[in-house]
Amino acid sequence: MALRAEPARRATGLRRLLAGLLMLVAGLGAGHARAEDGHDLWLRYRPLPAAQADAARGHATQLVAGTASATQAVTRAELLRGLGGLLGHAPVPADAVSRDGAIVVGTPASSPLVAGLHLDLHDLGREGYLIRSVVLDGHPATVIAGNDDIGVLYGAFGLLRRLQTGQPIDRLDLRERPRVQLRVLDHWDNLDGSVERGYAGASIWDWWRLPDYLPPRYTDYARANASIGINGTVLNNVNADPLILSHAYLEKVAALAGVFRPYGIRVYLSVRFSAPIEVGGLKTADPLDPQVQRWWRGKADEIYRLIPDFGGFLVKANSEGQPGPQDYHRSHADGANMLAAALAPHGGVVMWRAFVYANKPGEDRIKQAYGEFKPLDGKFAANVLLQVKNGPLDFQPREPFNPLFGAMPKTQLMMEFQITKEYLGFATHLVYLGPLYQEALAADTMEHGKGSTVAKVVDGTLDGHALTGMAGVANIGADRDWCGSVFNQANWYVFGRLAWDPTLSARAIAEEWTRMTFGNDEAVVRPVVDMMMGSREAAVDYMTPLGLAHLMGHGHHYGPEPWDASGPRADWTPVYFHRADKGGIGFDRTASGSDAVAQYAPPVANEFASLRQIPDEYLLWFHHVPWSYRMRSGRTLWDELVRHYTQGVEDVARMRETWAGLKGHIDDERYRQVATFLAIQQREAQWWRDACIAYFQSINGLPLPAGYAPPAHPLKYYQSLSFKYVPGYSAW
Repeated sequence: MALRAEPARRATGLRRLLAGLLMLVAGLGAGHARAEDGHDLWLRYRPLPAAQADAARGHATQLVAGTASATQAVTRAELLRGLGGLLGHAPVPADAVSRDGAIVVGTPASSPLVAGLHLDLHDLGREGYLIRSVVLDGHPATVIAGNDDIGVLYGAFGLLRRLQTGQPIDRLDLRERPRVQLRVLDHWDNLDGSVERGYAGASIWDWWRLPDYLPPRYTDYARANASIGINGTVLNNVNADPLILSHAYLEKVAALAGVFRPYGIRVYLSVRFSAPIEVGGLKTADPLDPQVQRWWRGKADEIYRLIPDFGGFLVKANSEGQPGPQDYHRSHADGANMLAAALAPHGGVVMWRAFVYANKPGEDRIKQAYGEFKPLDGKFAANVLLQVKNGPLDFQPREPFNPLFGAMPKTQLMMEFQITKEYLGFATHLVYLGPLYQEALAADTMEHGKGSTVAKVVDGTLDGHALTGMAGVANIGADRDWCGSVFNQANWYVFGRLAWDPTLSARAIAEEWTRMTFGNDEAVVRPVVDMMMGSREAAVDYMTPLGLAHLMGHGHHYGPEPWDASGPRADWTPVYFHRADKGGIGFDRTASGSDAVAQYAPPVANEFASLRQIPDEYLLWFHHVPWSYRMRSGRTLWDELVRHYTQGVEDVARMRETWAGLKGHIDDERYRQVATFLAIQQREAQWWRDACIAYFQSINGLPLPAGYAPPAHPLKYYQSLSFKYVPGYSAW
């Protein structure tokens, strides 16, 4: 395989890579004629308006960039491709600066020109970059520099992003470095080609034809991730098939790693804790058993022989039926540390998921992860990250922040967001997740006083941790547009940008993505960004307003089923969470109920526990409230609930009107797709509104507030609906 090839073969491979990249650049002219089907994502590189292109060409006359490494080669090719597409023709490749407007690219080690500038790069780390306007040999020039080739690649994408979003590239002095170390996509892809909770078609990994066939889509995937700073990918489902650790599949993984490596992307694998039994033939997977420890050390050695820069393991253990260390009366720390010891000699990490809960009747499900992990604070190895979901339940349209953030100062916590919209309308609902991510990251844990935000836990600054990370459950599939719809691409994009810097603005990122995806016409940018920024709140309103949660259909999570109590366990059913009865609705998590509020720092707990202080959006998450309870608005809870459900539908209708007004400003293919999906979303938002109101009205017997239309059908109609083959659902 290529990773084990002798130097001469590696050099031949590099020459072939460079030749292929140059052929790609040469084909740019034909590329402009491609249909706007969404495949190009935000890297469309369509020609800029004439005035902007004319102004920028004077700052992109030459490109002085090396090709000594694979990363240098892809950086050079990306700049030629991007500048050629945006400006009408690419800068002239050169070995030295001989005219005004050259772009000089490299590290002090790779470029004598960069070294001669004596730039201060010490604070940029391995992946940071500097873009600066300089003078070289008497000529104005632009330098893109970093300490490492990967940092320079990120800088190249940074320069192209400025051009794509209509910003000038003269008088530049930009310094960027990521605030989070591991920025990872978690693919819930199965070896049979299906994707759990995936709504964009089958898996993009063709395991059957790997390792021999490597289609261009794999390279496109790597380019897209590198453009937003993602530097890791977990290739397989957290409900892992142990077969992924067989030698035949590890060779396939190694082939993918070879494609991703030039773009700074490491591969990781989800592993099944019982793999020593299923793959290794042992009788136990006890983490304290010496045979088990030897097996994992040997497996790690095997992996790193094939993939020297392998990232490590993601583990789901003792959760939802998955095996784990508790099967042997060991702790999560025992299990994670055993794997960490196997990976440590190679520099690998363990990402141990904190999404755990047992079927414990009478115990509040959302308390269980805190109860299991809080006592283990400080007991995890230095190369272990505890991967914690943003909320304590399960990627709901709105949840309070997970109380583990701030509660484990001696443990490295890694944020886990969901990019695929398992609970947010799948691919066809336009729901921009930037506000959800920003809401979670900006939440104040108050553990060290005001300003102890979740973002500071995640980036390590709150408790002084060096190993940091953020993971996103990928929404990528084999659909031509990657994500099932154009607007779902924005959720991949905003995840990457916030993983790079958790303090960025969701609105600013939405504008950035819109300009790169649809162009810089203000008549398009302003309404599209406004539509995106309101979309998540609309979804909360028509699905789970005022702190309600998990009202979706059992198992497949498609559509409303607030009446469902039929699951194999109570905490998989909507009635467990909303607890509606004749007297009121909501889950009492105060001291008079499950006391989940006590898991937060006292200032936060006091706010959540107080009916006077709690924000409306978390009311029913923490309180069981009478239907007649008077809200801050002056309306009763029942009237307010109906108003929110109706508001959500009306907001989607306004989104449709906004999009209809953009006809002629957006290319036909993408316009029609979005228009069709918005029509589906409005119809399904109405379904959500009517089904939930009909059910809750059957419980409380109250009339609708004046002026609000009744549900279109009786409750029995909504209860009769059944959906057998829901996309993205696999009963592991």
